[in-house]
Amino acid sequence: MKKINLTEKLSLFSSHWDPKVVASYNDNDVMVVKFQGEYPFHKHDNSDDFFLVIEGDVTMDYEDHDSVSFGPGELVIVPAGVVHRPRAEHAAKVLLIEPKGEPNSGDSDRPPAPKDKI
Repeated sequence: MKKINLTEKLSLFSSHWDPKVVASYNDNDVMVVKFQGEYPFHKHDNSDDFFLVIEGDVTMDYEDHDSVSFGPGELVIVPAGVVHRPRAEHAAKVLLIEPKGEPNSGDSDRPPAPKDKI
């Protein structure tokens, strides 16, 4: 029952594609992450992916759909089972929501991030 300052939390790390848990609710992790470059294509078979841009611009590429670009204050929800790849040409700051224990790498060959709590 306390406030969480996302700007402050984002200032605590500089790595990219390394989500940090800032809160939890209903068996979900609320995370902040920095994107730059592109993440591998992947999917999550049993959960949707929630992406809200705080700063910068992100493009969500899909295997079977047109890409979607979104910026600050805009969000994209990728349905379970949809192959996708987030990318950002320049550094972007993003809020993610995923079920606890869901690996951010989905079914890709990339090892999942540890999702440290900050």
